[in-house]
Amino acid sequence: MSSHSPVLVFDIETIPDVPGLRRLHSLDPVLSDAEVAELAFQQRRAQAGHDFLPLHLQRIVAISCVLRAGETFKVWSLAAPALSEGEIIQRFFDGIEKFTPQIVSWNGGGFDLPVLHYRGLMHGVSAPRYWDLGDGDYADSRDFKWNNYISRYHMRHLDLMDLLAMYQPRANAPLDELAKLMGFPGKLGMDGSKVWEAWQAGQADEISNYCETDVVNTYLVFNRFRLLRGELDREAALAEEAFVKAELERLNQAHWQEYLEAWKASA
Repeated sequence: MSSHSPVLVFDIETIPDVPGLRRLHSLDPVLSDAEVAELAFQQRRAQAGHDFLPLHLQRIVAISCVLRAGETFKVWSLAAPALSEGEIIQRFFDGIEKFTPQIVSWNGGGFDLPVLHYRGLMHGVSAPRYWDLGDGDYADSRDFKWNNYISRYHMRHLDLMDLLAMYQPRANAPLDELAKLMGFPGKLGMDGSKVWEAWQAGQADEISNYCETDVVNTYLVFNRFRLLRGELDREAALAEEAFVKAELERLNQAHWQEYLEAWKASA
């Protein structure tokens, strides 16, 4: 990918697909959402020894993004309840349609993208640019045969966790720990296991805020990776970190102030 290509770093947050679970298991309508989810967790624990639900039963409630294009750095979320799940997913893929960015994730190949695929199918989402494998109608479509979003070893989608571990699951590192060891804030106040609890408590904004801080962590690790592979020299990499700090300060929001304080303390 060209160093001038737009970069879109993304992360999703999910909760149990309670309506889907009701439909699949013909559950009594008097059961609450919490009871339906707990039944699914119990069944999953009995089957797999953990309560992490299969990917097709993960309902997306937020996608947070960092877009680095030209001189701009933008961070935002597509999130429920303001948007339906179908709208969240469609708008995400519309962004790929518009910018054809390099997309960057942490475990996106193992989690985020498969969830987006399954849930996109359910909602009738259209994502032709994302699915271009060299046979599309775009002027540069032929290039996608050799560098597309779908193939694991291509760079148009860069799953940083997968690549840094040399595609060996036993070598995977947690983003939170790696970010903190590199002098970045890491996770603040929440992790993925707390999202369902927060959603039930009506804390949709807190979920989006958490997801946004995590996607900035991913961007900062990606920036160091660009230094590692020689795309940037040390001066340029440090300048980019300073630029991100300045852009976050301009947002003047509570979760970014907390993030910046944690960054200062961890440096």
